[in-house]
Amino acid sequence: MLLTITAAKGLEDVLLAELQQLCPTLTFQLKPGLVLVEGEMADMYRICLHSRLANRVLLQLAEGSVTHADHLYQLASGVDWPAHFAVERSFAVDFHGTDNTIRNTQFGALKVKDAVVDLYQQRLNRRPNVDKQEADWRLHVRLHRQVAKLYLDVSGGSLHQRHYRLETGEAPVKEHLAAAMLIRSGWTADMSKPLLDPMCGSGTVVIEAALMAANIAPGLSRRHWGFSHWLGHDESLWTQLVQLAKQAQVIPSSVFYANDISQSMVDMARDNARSAGVEQWIHFSHGSVENLTAPCEQPGFIVTNPPYGERLGELANLLPLFASWGSQLKVAFKDWHVSMLTSNRDLLRQMKLSASKQYNLMNGKLECQLVNYLLDERNCEVREAPQNNDFANRLGKNLVKLKKWLKTQNVNCYRVYDADLPEYNVAIDVYADWVVVQEYAAPKNVPEAKTRQRLMEVVAALPAALNVAADRIVLKVREQQKGAKQYNKLDQRREYIEVYENGAKLWVNLHDYLDTGLFLDHRVTRQLVQARSRHKEVLNLFSYTGSVSVHAALGGARRITTVDMSRTYLEWAKRNFSLNRLSGAYRFEQADCLQWLKSDRGEYDLIFIDPPSFSNSKRMNNVWDVQRDHIALLADAVKRLAPGGEIIFSNNLRKFKLDEEAVQALGLSITDWNAKTLPEDFKRNPKIHHCWLFTKQA
Repeated sequence: MLLTITAAKGLEDVLLAELQQLCPTLTFQLKPGLVLVEGEMADMYRICLHSRLANRVLLQLAEGSVTHADHLYQLASGVDWPAHFAVERSFAVDFHGTDNTIRNTQFGALKVKDAVVDLYQQRLNRRPNVDKQEADWRLHVRLHRQVAKLYLDVSGGSLHQRHYRLETGEAPVKEHLAAAMLIRSGWTADMSKPLLDPMCGSGTVVIEAALMAANIAPGLSRRHWGFSHWLGHDESLWTQLVQLAKQAQVIPSSVFYANDISQSMVDMARDNARSAGVEQWIHFSHGSVENLTAPCEQPGFIVTNPPYGERLGELANLLPLFASWGSQLKVAFKDWHVSMLTSNRDLLRQMKLSASKQYNLMNGKLECQLVNYLLDERNCEVREAPQNNDFANRLGKNLVKLKKWLKTQNVNCYRVYDADLPEYNVAIDVYADWVVVQEYAAPKNVPEAKTRQRLMEVVAALPAALNVAADRIVLKVREQQKGAKQYNKLDQRREYIEVYENGAKLWVNLHDYLDTGLFLDHRVTRQLVQARSRHKEVLNLFSYTGSVSVHAALGGARRITTVDMSRTYLEWAKRNFSLNRLSGAYRFEQADCLQWLKSDRGEYDLIFIDPPSFSNSKRMNNVWDVQRDHIALLADAVKRLAPGGEIIFSNNLRKFKLDEEAVQALGLSITDWNAKTLPEDFKRNPKIHHCWLFTKQA
């Protein structure tokens, strides 16, 4: 019997060692993602029943050259399928690999399926059913370099599914990966040592450890096998091997501990352990790793799958957590071995531990490392964190400069850093007692690992530098936003905080959108609008969340019309008016500003226009480009402007060039407000926006 045992990337060598132990008389051949062997029926059953690391066990039925699609059909037609499975049994085809002949796996699977069905039809005048989800048996096809191999999937699906997990957390580690972590950690060399998972989640790591120590075969709990309905299946041999596996079970000599900060996860882990039959050997606890102490006197092993911080928003909380946890480990877990799986090595570096070994593993499609540490005397030395780095120094200087200015301002939202140092390519804004860090997309020639390390340094420095709690730091990535993407939500928290600015109170949302609802660089511009609004008819186009309209109302505007295409932003604007207890002749229009302006017949003393640089939103009739279209927009605005009226025109396209001749031809005089509208906290970046005052000749 030719068998192919598949493995996840990075597990091939540990799988090979496991198979050699299970079947010591066989000669195995190791290939990327595969182990090949020729064995007997008992060997096949033994691997299915006992392997903790294999994905699938495949029994080869046919092999042949495929240089034309019909060759694949012919190869599948050459197998005597009715001799393997009764026609009443449903089947499915799993097809892997493509080449110049078979360029689509669905097409390849269809060809093989047709061959199987046609053979049954010819032999028995009946057709078996195809069931992709709950098939009685699965035909596995692998195509590589115009050679196709047909297999019976005797495992009946991936062997990592032990079927004891009743529930899982948000990012559970698969069972076979948990087993690999335990082997790579070194714990399996002496399973009498205590084992602790301090971030146990749904309990997979510690449950797998208990199953190993009790010598409970992982296949005993499997509900379905691919060979169950195979006509070549030897039921008596299988039953004998299952009985031997049950007789080999032992009571573990080790003690297992599972802890998690979430009580609901601890309860879930306990339920899963009960389902696996190992609950009685595991001690469960609930608490933060920052306060966790060694559960027993004998040093043992910590094996865990901590959060990776794959979502930017998680990093701010995780960085101080890992730093604090590292300090706690050095004090409370001396002489313990620690193994952690991560896709973010920079997080583990916060613990200030020296690794003894590391292994590359795949957690699903995520490239990870299992990093091993020994908490010996050298690793338990207290290491002082560097007192300063370039970023912290620059941030400190910025704060000193802003301190005197802030004393003269009536604001609690402002910018403290804006990519001052190219290697720390972020913008940092304070909103009351929150901090928003926007990471600008790095150039393609800058390695991702480098940018991530710099971001870690930024976030690690902020709590002390800005006296802000780690859970009040919000991280985002800012890149060029075009089309529908510019309106996409980042989150769904719907959490708003109140900030104030020069007498106005405003709502901001720091999580759900790339922008917060308040453009801080327009603070001075809003003050100028407020100063010019008394007794005026004011129009605010592309109004966003209406902060300019609020300032106009506070400035005593007679009437205000606020126009934006987004219902969400207009509702936000209305909430800003309510927050300031403003009521009066205030109109809110949801519309494409360009089309609305063409049809409007009002007359306004002051028009504020701050359009996007580019938009191809489906809600707009045409693609908008501020450089190309700004004169056409101003021409329509002038028609609505009262004699002697003013237009404040702004945009943030860095390379924007105002067509001054065309503006003057519209009967407008031009006053450059670029420098005048630049707030003190944005003077490091004078191109943050452009702004002009246009006055209509009386």
